[in-house]
Amino acid sequence: MPEDITQYWESFYQIVISYAPPLLKAIAVLLIGLWVIKKVVTLARKTMEAASFSPDLQPFLLSMVDIGLKVLLVFSVAGIVGIETASFVAVLAAASFAVGLALQGSLGNFAAGVIILIFRPYKVGDWVEVSDKFGKVEEIQIFNTLIVTPGRKTLIIPNGQIIDNIVTNLSRKGFIRMELEVTMPYAESFPKVKEIILEELRAMPDVLDSPEPEVGIIQYDSHSITLGVRPYAYPDKYWDVSFEAYERIKAAFNRNEIKVAYSEGVEMGDIGN
Repeated sequence: MPEDITQYWESFYQIVISYAPPLLKAIAVLLIGLWVIKKVVTLARKTMEAASFSPDLQPFLLSMVDIGLKVLLVFSVAGIVGIETASFVAVLAAASFAVGLALQGSLGNFAAGVIILIFRPYKVGDWVEVSDKFGKVEEIQIFNTLIVTPGRKTLIIPNGQIIDNIVTNLSRKGFIRMELEVTMPYAESFPKVKEIILEELRAMPDVLDSPEPEVGIIQYDSHSITLGVRPYAYPDKYWDVSFEAYERIKAAFNRNEIKVAYSEGVEMGDIGN
């Protein structure tokens, strides 16, 4: 019996002698690695804040950095201990490939979301036009962008679709030029009508004084002249200015006895100045 105990003790001693150095080394690498990863994540956070990265993107990127570095650390520690990591890497690669194929569309939207959050072609609160859809950006998510239309409808647009199309940001410059249209008869004086419209636009509190509003002839129709009315306003006032401008112009035309040609019974007439 004492001989068995001695034999077991010697075997245990040999195991400790064999595995203790790499085990201690692995523990040291693990502790030092975790400390380094913590410092790297802190440095990455400060760098993102200094670079004005989107607050919505920072937590996600930091977690990706943290998880990625810790995975590499675990593989390194396993290799030091003597665990074969090649098979784990192969399984992980195969699983990643299969998941990537299954989520190809979602990953495309995810990548597009990251691009949007980094380069910021628009931000929350901006008025944008995307894929013929117009509205105000309510939220930028990793996979989708939420846009609220003037009719209070919420559009959920995949970020991949946004990246693949032209995005018109109406808030980027701080103000927008509105594109309104009114008609006048050929016999009426254009300078007179132009001044009437400009007077009404200048009297509107939500129309900007600079740049100055513009009025010009767009085209000649069969029975009337189409005028382009171009006031400048803040994006949030778009519909208020649009409705008020049309209302004021109609009332001004009525006061100044500006006629409107109808499509029925078009007659030949003189062309005004």
